[in-house]
Amino acid sequence: MRRKILLLISLSLAACLLTGCAALPLMLSEMYPAPESPASASQESGDTVTLTREEYERYRKFDNLLLMLDTVKREYYEDVDEEALLQSAAAGLLEGIDDPYTFYYTPEDYAQLWEDDEGEYAGIGIQITINYNTKICTISRVFDGGPAFNAGVKRGDILYQVEDLIVSSDNIEEAIAIMRNTPGTQVHVTFLRNGEEMPYTLTCATVTTTRVEHKMIGNQAGYIGLYEFAGDCAEKFEEALKDLESQGAKGLVIDLRDNPGGWVSDAQAIGDLFLDEGDLCYLEFKNGERQYYNTTNGKSDIKLVLLVNENSASASEILTGALRDRANAVVVGTKTYGKGIVQNVEALQNGAGMQLTIAQYYMPSGYAVHKAGITPDVIIEQPEEDVGKIYQLADLDDIQVKTAFETLEKMLAE
Repeated sequence: MRRKILLLISLSLAACLLTGCAALPLMLSEMYPAPESPASASQESGDTVTLTREEYERYRKFDNLLLMLDTVKREYYEDVDEEALLQSAAAGLLEGIDDPYTFYYTPEDYAQLWEDDEGEYAGIGIQITINYNTKICTISRVFDGGPAFNAGVKRGDILYQVEDLIVSSDNIEEAIAIMRNTPGTQVHVTFLRNGEEMPYTLTCATVTTTRVEHKMIGNQAGYIGLYEFAGDCAEKFEEALKDLESQGAKGLVIDLRDNPGGWVSDAQAIGDLFLDEGDLCYLEFKNGERQYYNTTNGKSDIKLVLLVNENSASASEILTGALRDRANAVVVGTKTYGKGIVQNVEALQNGAGMQLTIAQYYMPSGYAVHKAGITPDVIIEQPEEDVGKIYQLADLDDIQVKTAFETLEKMLAE
């Protein structure tokens, strides 16, 4: 199982599943070597282990935790699951950082994380965008043919309740665990639409997540919708680009609206299609060191328009910023989310894992995206009456798509 660095999403959970943003082929353990273990640093003799004073003082910090564990096991009126208590303690340790992108994975959650990257799962067929400021979880995508789509759930609906659980960013993982179930299982889910509760009983089914779609929208203009940076999206994106160019596309609209991010390596691979040798972005770590992500020669000369909105985050912002800085791409839409930090996903013992924020990333120009976002060159808001409306692929009735297309046509005419 390879470990990757994420630029999370934790802003959002794609297709009712936890996916992250991004990925460096760098292991956290390679950057920050683990302290020498007590077994190797201490003397052992039979059942006795002699610790150094430094080790002894370190372990004393856990006295209260061990005291609590022993007291619960001895005095709680029923038997307890010691492993469950330890997992809760591990989760609580990371919660103490007060960073919504840093958290603990149970062995089940950690295994699910990698399964989710394959693009197929059993659930109700929605993608969720999480706002950690308001704690509201909004539906950013409804997958064609899935249970939610067939029931009439719409983009823009707010996920309000799953079974008896009132949903917020604090418990979204629990809500997702309920909605992800074996095919045929019924789940009671309530959404909010314009303040009105919309209750549904949905039957879980196998859902395949489509990450890339494309079509021509004119004689010389192509369109690619890129929904997340995960799975085989980079390969599918390149296939789509080649198909559009074979049909005569001289310009391209890349739609990154509601794209929460994903693996940085996918943003790097897609950016490389349009950039010659140079920097895509760079990371800056706690110790001041930097790591650069580079592109190579061999770019397409197709003209580019990037379509973004307030839910375009992380790897979406990396790609948008790099293409604007270095490929003269024009950005259309609304200001992006502003998630410019990266997380590492690290395997722990017994199949568990942890996600930890380890660095901040910057555009090739040195611009810091975090909490600032990217302001488009052409700002066009989605009309209030269109919020939540599901358009067909590259539908020019969508004012934002139309504006992006018109912007591209002007570029092609120059």
